[in-house]
Amino acid sequence: MNKKLMLISVTAASFCLFLVLITVFLANGNIGGGKTTKINKPSTASGNNGKEVYTDSKSFLNDKNFLDEEQPNVVTEEEENRKEVKLVVSSVTKDIRVTITDKNGNKIKGVPFYVDVKDVGEYKDIDMDGYIYIAGIKPGNYEVAFVDNDNYHCLESSSIEVFETVQYAALEDIKYSIVQEKDVDVEKEDTKQADVYRDETENTDITKTDGVQVGIDVSAWQRNIDWEKVKASGVEFAIIRCGYRGAQKGYLIEDSYFYKNLTEAKKAGVEVGVYFFTQAINETEAVEEASMVLALVGDTELEYPIFIDTENTNGRADPLDRDTRTAVCDAFCKTIERSGRKAGIYASRSWYNNKLNDDKLDGHCRWVAEYASTTAYKRRYEMWQYTSSGSVDGIEGRVDLDISYFD
Repeated sequence: MNKKLMLISVTAASFCLFLVLITVFLANGNIGGGKTTKINKPSTASGNNGKEVYTDSKSFLNDKNFLDEEQPNVVTEEEENRKEVKLVVSSVTKDIRVTITDKNGNKIKGVPFYVDVKDVGEYKDIDMDGYIYIAGIKPGNYEVAFVDNDNYHCLESSSIEVFETVQYAALEDIKYSIVQEKDVDVEKEDTKQADVYRDETENTDITKTDGVQVGIDVSAWQRNIDWEKVKASGVEFAIIRCGYRGAQKGYLIEDSYFYKNLTEAKKAGVEVGVYFFTQAINETEAVEEASMVLALVGDTELEYPIFIDTENTNGRADPLDRDTRTAVCDAFCKTIERSGRKAGIYASRSWYNNKLNDDKLDGHCRWVAEYASTTAYKRRYEMWQYTSSGSVDGIEGRVDLDISYFD
């Protein structure tokens, strides 16, 4: 009987010991199979010069990286082949303007890119022209990040400060918005209607008098000009159109003859200034136009101011009220002047009197158009365009003639 009890006791003790061992092994993860819902990290403590020190003698078995000193980030082949892009970000007032370029600075077109403005939201390049304009942004500092995709990625985000009022500062990214005449419908975009008073006393000849200089203003409409002949005919200065905003679409369009006229006129010894034909409908667009002029002119020395040309054109800016049109001209001039150059406004006498708040433009140069023996304009002015029917050797067809009263 005692032997039987002893055998039962030993058997029971052995079974209990077996249960204890099973429990221990399961707790250490050495027995089991199937799915797990959580993987615990090895038990470690800091020390040993920043290296991990294991406090559990078996915890290293759960560390997949135990034998590797360094674990580099794993980059897939698809990620390795993605093209790098850069963000060019600017602002005029209560807006954010984003241009997406390749690493060489060329704008990327044809891709529906997204950018993320932190704490504001994501924005898509809907027309896939490499440019995203975000209006209605509250003043403040913002971070703009590119949303990486399967084919493109960006290494850095960009920061921009947005202001409540217009900042009359040239936009460095404006070069990405300039288009060439060959890429637009010039007949629709380069329009102009004569609204200048003309009478029978209009003088169409080059007339030189003491104390003034005689000049011309030209654009692509005059085509090829022989500037040596122009200089020899008595022309002392020229105001050359560098570009215009499209009358219908609003593109910023470079005059296809600008650089040719600029370089050849200076080479012939003709003093030069520049003008831009506006279709801006607000101050922001005026800053864009001034920025384009400054980008095209670069560091070229100009003897005459940079003018904004405002007149009736059957274009997008015709419906503007006087206050808005005045603000446009003022914003253009302030942006030019902030760069260190002189600026002014070209308009007819009737346009100055009826379409602009002329008294608010006293800080800028004025160039008045009126085709008569004299102008009846009453305020201060520095230049007078006295005919659009002039004839000058070296230019085929009619050309505008001007008198300058600058010292």
